[in-house]
Amino acid sequence: MLVDAFMLLHTDLPREAPGSDDITREALRRLRPLLPAAPEVLDLGCGPGRQTLVLAEELGTRVTAVDLHAPFLARLEASAAARGLGHLVRTRCADFGALEEAPGSVDLIWSEGAIYLLGWAEGLRRWRPLLRPGGVMALTEATWLTASPPDKAAAFWREAYPTMGTIASNGAAARAAGFEVLDTFVLPESAWWDEYYRPLRARIESLRARAREDALLATAIAETEREISLYARHGSSYGYVFYLLQVRASGSSSAPRGGAYPGEGTR
Repeated sequence: MLVDAFMLLHTDLPREAPGSDDITREALRRLRPLLPAAPEVLDLGCGPGRQTLVLAEELGTRVTAVDLHAPFLARLEASAAARGLGHLVRTRCADFGALEEAPGSVDLIWSEGAIYLLGWAEGLRRWRPLLRPGGVMALTEATWLTASPPDKAAAFWREAYPTMGTIASNGAAARAAGFEVLDTFVLPESAWWDEYYRPLRARIESLRARAREDALLATAIAETEREISLYARHGSSYGYVFYLLQVRASGSSSAPRGGAYPGEGTR
């Protein structure tokens, strides 16, 4: 199956979406004043868990990391143990669209690069009931940064993620789902290259010979190289955006700050 070829291609990558430890810390810094001393935290679609480790280390509290791919969770458990964080990281192999947590039991929901699997609005709808009053979400989401993207970028994402929105439309959907949009910032280009695309390119090269005998793997490589090339040419028209949301109190209104990522302005 093609999905197996993609999973092989993504084996042992540092992360499964654009991001960095510093970006995770920055998003957490902006939310920290809203959290209790020992928040109940869910990291949904955690992948190999780089952000899970940052959350556990910075908050000093248990983080429940959820993913459907057991090898990712095994890597996270090993990484947590190696960093002395094993007691703070609990993994669960489960569908993050159908969680077992009781309604109103979670202080912070975190998800980097995974909500698209449900769709932005649907993910918010399913996850919001888990949050306590005043609870917060921190999510990264592929987002259009222009109203008129280049034709090649529009065609690619129309196929890959046809419901991809803009910052404005995603904010409107969040407000409709009962959230206040506290802040947004666009991830810098370094978040795409340093820990995502460059390691992915290296992985492609390590599998190039094998792909000559494996048509599905060759297809996965070709599609991935197309994606990387597209970002190199047209990355100014789309990006990953961090959305920081809070369950809206009755009668309050949303006034997002839209701050830039430190050192690199939004594009």
